[in-house]
Amino acid sequence: MSIWWSLHLRREAASVPLARRLLIGTMETAGVDPDISFDLSIALTEACANAVEHGGDDLPGDPSQASAAYRVTAYLDGEKCRIEVSDSGPGFPSRRSVHRTAAVAALTAENGRGLSLIEQLSDHVHFRNRPGRGAVISFDKILKWREETPLVALGGTTAGV
Repeated sequence: MSIWWSLHLRREAASVPLARRLLIGTMETAGVDPDISFDLSIALTEACANAVEHGGDDLPGDPSQASAAYRVTAYLDGEKCRIEVSDSGPGFPSRRSVHRTAAVAALTAENGRGLSLIEQLSDHVHFRNRPGRGAVISFDKILKWREETPLVALGGTTAGV
């Protein structure tokens, strides 16, 4: 089975639940185990919230700027789901700082736990910068399927899907 979609979203808090609902709906329709769907939806929520908060250097009063948006792409391909969130912000600090920050985020802190959550809920996580064009976080997880899933019962074929 192979399904993918991509969204170009405004950097507004209201866009985060839209991306999460689309991901959950896609995985539910495909027959992904609800626990896996939940983990990935939380990780996506954190990645989107990070893009909304840190993903651009908007000029006040200019909603037409390219940095006022971010992109979410999800791939369900075979036994894996890969999600990528990219923005137009200043990017992540050095890789060492990203992992160190994620690992030591205090449980009582208001910020800094999102990257750590993404790492804990995913099988693989990659942080990278696009020089002069923002940050990209991609993460993936091996999928498990509900037993009653029609697509799995058909041997994983997706003819007509």
